[in-house]
Amino acid sequence: MSINNDDNNIKESYEDTKDIFIQSMAKNMNLYGITPTIGRLYGTLYFSSDPMTLDDMRESLAMSKTSMSTGVRTLVDMNMVEPVFRRGVRKDLYKAEEDWYKSFTALFSRQWRKASDTNIEEAKEAIEQLQELITKTNDEELISKIESDIEKLEYACQYYKWLLKFVETVESGKIYDFIPKVKE
Repeated sequence: MSINNDDNNIKESYEDTKDIFIQSMAKNMNLYGITPTIGRLYGTLYFSSDPMTLDDMRESLAMSKTSMSTGVRTLVDMNMVEPVFRRGVRKDLYKAEEDWYKSFTALFSRQWRKASDTNIEEAKEAIEQLQELITKTNDEELISKIESDIEKLEYACQYYKWLLKFVETVESGKIYDFIPKVKE
């Protein structure tokens, strides 16, 4: 059975359509701290019907094996890609996590927990330093400014503690009680 030109055009159009979506997805993954290159790697794995080796990925994306290895390791760390075992296959195989809700939960939680923990720690250190400065001055105007700033930093800590509770709600899956997954 020979493939006619229409079939070739359809296949090319099919690949172009996937590539456009993968490119869009990769660009938007920047919101989660993922580079477009790693986003394209995820998209390629997502649309692959079979798990892929690093060589398969390199060939598909025309990137170096080192870049592929680094990208895959990043995606594995983010729970967006997982290794797959196949009897008789010596090379490492990988497949994309297809549950985007799960991927979002892992990415969101990781990014926001890290940022919130860091910001709480920084705010607490700033509060301690400002409280120490109050004890070293008699300047009432400066004391008033410092006290005002301490209140702002305490408010920031309250916000980040709330944000950590929100992250816990996402991680636990309770978020879907409030905002159910869309199933159309």
